Amino acid sequence: MINSFKKYTWFFKLRWKSYTFGVLALIICAILQVLNPKIIGTIIDGFIAGTLTWQTLLFWTALILISSLAMYALRYGWRMALFGNSTLIESILRNRLFSFFTRMDSEFFQKYRTGDLMAHATNDLAAIRFVAADGVLTLTDAISLGGITLFSMFFFIDWKLTLFAILPLPILIIVSTYLGKQIHSRYRGALKSFSSMNDHVQESVTGMKVLKTLGEEKEDLSAFKKNTQKVVAENQRVYKLKAALNPSIEIIMGATYVIALLVGGNYVQIGRISIGDLVAFISYIGMMQWPLLAVGGLINTLERGSAAYDRVEALLAYTPAIVEVESPYHQALNGDITFDIQSFTYPGAAQPTLTDVSFHLEEGKMLGVVGRTGSGKSTLYKLLLRDYDQYEGRISYGDIDIKEYALQSLKEGMAIVPQENFLFSTTIRENIRFGNPQLSQEEVEKYAKLANVHEDILSFPEGYDTEVGERGVSLSGGQKQRIAIARALAVGPECLILDDSLSAVDAQTEEAILESLKQERRHKTTIISAHRISSIMHADEIIVMEKGNIVERGTHQQLIAMNGWYADMYQKQQLEKKLDGEAV
Repeated sequence: MINSFKKYTWFFKLRWKSYTFGVLALIICAILQVLNPKIIGTIIDGFIAGTLTWQTLLFWTALILISSLAMYALRYGWRMALFGNSTLIESILRNRLFSFFTRMDSEFFQKYRTGDLMAHATNDLAAIRFVAADGVLTLTDAISLGGITLFSMFFFIDWKLTLFAILPLPILIIVSTYLGKQIHSRYRGALKSFSSMNDHVQESVTGMKVLKTLGEEKEDLSAFKKNTQKVVAENQRVYKLKAALNPSIEIIMGATYVIALLVGGNYVQIGRISIGDLVAFISYIGMMQWPLLAVGGLINTLERGSAAYDRVEALLAYTPAIVEVESPYHQALNGDITFDIQSFTYPGAAQPTLTDVSFHLEEGKMLGVVGRTGSGKSTLYKLLLRDYDQYEGRISYGDIDIKEYALQSLKEGMAIVPQENFLFSTTIRENIRFGNPQLSQEEVEKYAKLANVHEDILSFPEGYDTEVGERGVSLSGGQKQRIAIARALAVGPECLILDDSLSAVDAQTEEAILESLKQERRHKTTIISAHRISSIMHADEIIVMEKGNIVERGTHQQLIAMNGWYADMYQKQQLEKKLDGEAV
């Protein structure tokens, strides 16, 4: 129990004033609460003895009323303090997690699935929040109310009777300790199964079109049911232990009542205590039931929160492979790009993806990259963007190793339009100016025109205010690609990378976009990879990738003259183009 709270020490120090107020308010409430049974006992004794007057009754009634009003005010105060703090720690950790996610590299997101990360940011943080409020509340209330009640039983009623009555309590401590350890272990399994279910939901919702196209709805539903059944089964294992706590407490409380009645009744007969004292004592035992029941709830809350905290802490302890040097360059990118990689192997892969890949790209020039699927084109960009640093060789921008640049400088100086475009579920306007929120409508339209998507946007009833839906679901593939290109152009990158990002547009639209890019970026560096030769044939230099190597390089005319893979692919695509024209 203590170890669970130790994990929150940093937050308790941060919010010690409000926690101190909340704990003190709880303790005062407990003191006021134990006065009522003694007052009622005094009234009963006075009534039996015939000494109770209306004035005395009115005094004790007024005292109970004042005590109740005071407890109401104090309870409002500690609720505001404790539950306010619990919301704050959840907010702090959620922001810390989100910031952590934005700093992580590609390797991290390959290791952790989206659904699992969502479970950490929702379910786990909720469990942590409960400890910061309900845990502190229950512990303080149990100790203060239980301690003050025992004190009252000892000194206001009879110490011998109290000793007899609490004889069964050590059994509860033993049972609670054992069950607490078992619950902690089982909660970890329950949280893990919830993460797996979350992963399944996320992937299924994202890939719903594929599921429906392939007619796999029933199979996926069956798999989901198995996941949910596992979640239920894991939680049932927890509940079986949780269910054992309350009956244990009820049995112990029952034994305590029996002892109190037997011994207390005897003490009344021999005149050791009065009937009013016995009534007060029974009331105190009733008040003791809440602290004992709270122990069970406290154990559940702490163990669940502890398991969740361990999961979040383990996640935050992850060390990214991409880190900045101690004194990085914060200057803007400029100059030539020199790419010289002897070998690069993806983490966990057996064979290198790139081997002896070298090229020099002058500032303001356009490089075309072409090759079969899996030849290593996208890997070039991943290394250039520092998605991975574990390679043999050097990549420099303006004669400075890219590893020596501040990551922010690289992000600001480069923009990539990947093969799979991601649009946010907001308006087209907000998507285009996502990387540069200050853009005016005129500037937004300028970049949309450069990407040859302006007319498409105007054809929508809402124009630039059109909501694109989740991941741009309401748009065609070509429209999503062109909006993504406009978004990349809007940040004015020194180096623009188009990774097969014209695959969903027709040849005429492609030609218009490339011509716009050539004019707009005549003094900036551009790298284009594509499967269609027409996308890169006007580049200043073209490299042909094959199995992680550069097998051909030169201008379009030079590569045609080589009569190699490039020339062969160009002839095939030209023939396809003619056949398509004849078919039309």
